[in-house]
Amino acid sequence: MNMPMVAIVGRANVGKSTLFNRLIGQRLSIVEDTPGVTRDRLYAEMEWNGKSFQLIDTGGIELSEEDEFTNLIRIQAELAIDEADVIIFLVDGHDGLVETDRAVADLLRKSKKPTILAVNKLDHPTHHMHRYEFYELGFGDPIAVSAEHGLGTGDILDAVVSEFPEEENAETGDHDTLRIAFIGQPNVGKSSLVNALLGENRVMVSDIAGTTRDAIDTFLEFEGNQFQLIDTAGLRKKGKIYENIEKYSMLRAIRALSRADVAMVVIDGKKGITEQDKRVAGYALDAGCAIAMIVNKWDIVEKDDKTAHQFTQKIRTQFPFMRWAPVLFVSAKTGQRVTKILSLASDIANYHSMRISTSTVNHLLQEAMVAVSPPSDKGRRLRIYYGTQVSVKPPTFALFVNDKELMHFSYERYLENQFREAFGFEGTPIRFSVRNKNKDKD
Repeated sequence: MNMPMVAIVGRANVGKSTLFNRLIGQRLSIVEDTPGVTRDRLYAEMEWNGKSFQLIDTGGIELSEEDEFTNLIRIQAELAIDEADVIIFLVDGHDGLVETDRAVADLLRKSKKPTILAVNKLDHPTHHMHRYEFYELGFGDPIAVSAEHGLGTGDILDAVVSEFPEEENAETGDHDTLRIAFIGQPNVGKSSLVNALLGENRVMVSDIAGTTRDAIDTFLEFEGNQFQLIDTAGLRKKGKIYENIEKYSMLRAIRALSRADVAMVVIDGKKGITEQDKRVAGYALDAGCAIAMIVNKWDIVEKDDKTAHQFTQKIRTQFPFMRWAPVLFVSAKTGQRVTKILSLASDIANYHSMRISTSTVNHLLQEAMVAVSPPSDKGRRLRIYYGTQVSVKPPTFALFVNDKELMHFSYERYLENQFREAFGFEGTPIRFSVRNKNKDKD
């Protein structure tokens, strides 16, 4: 299901990052009492009243165009507005209504997005009268809030989720359709790969407006299987500054991943691996998608019989957290191995939805513990009583133990390797939920 996106926007230093941290319940965003500290958008998945959504923290919008840094922060916020389903417009009740607030309000009205107006820094009920001047902005009743002390945050979240569309309208397509998102930094050839697939294998294709604005979801039938291709290429706004800043493509990728079964992380074979590629792959991993690495533009890479192997080893080194992801070398321009993308997606999707019986899981756990004893701490050894698979997409296993604090990450990694050796699980993350069997931690 496509997860709604909620952006917190406003001028600099009104408390956006403080509110973001308060709503998600952790200090994920750096907070300083200095305008312009928030330089990159931050994202977090959260839930309120049974509804899940992505919360976006943005940099402050300023009128000044004196320096490029300020402009980039403003552009970042504008792009978050473009992608958001609901906007929290945060203003400063201590400072009162200022000209920059009016400028931000004009920008939000043009976006025509549902907007919740929140007046921050109203730390005491006697301060709430300061919110009345913000009625002038035209966004209805301002909500009094203190992000620092957590006052009024429930009212904000109630207002936000009331603007979400009905869940039954959130998806398009049927359950037999495999949804594949092509993600990656700009100019790696995501759209070209989609076009190559459609041009060579067109059997039944229909274009509809995708949930991701300015992206097209294309439905394709190939060898009797149904695919939904989600292209995350292209930014809505044109202009050199948008095209050159790679991080602004992240919002599109995150939205696409929230409704995809498989993520194809597209890398420019000529350019090589970049830090941005690692960030893109990290988002796919966080989303729990099945993942494959697609190295495009392989036709223009100077190579010999060792080049592909060497590039694969670089990927394994640069992406140590996903050594299980298969690598495919393709060329959208020549069509080389492009059709293999669909068969690869089907293969890893099968692992992504694989179920293992409880008896088989426990047999494997027993063998693993005999081969390598569980860790101990201060004379207490970890005991794994039993395990069971609790969900798929990705495969997730609950392990019931005597004390979950004794489960070291290295032993969990060992168990993951044992599961992969036994069952394959190529192209899919595996997750473990370690739980105490008894409350008294026997």
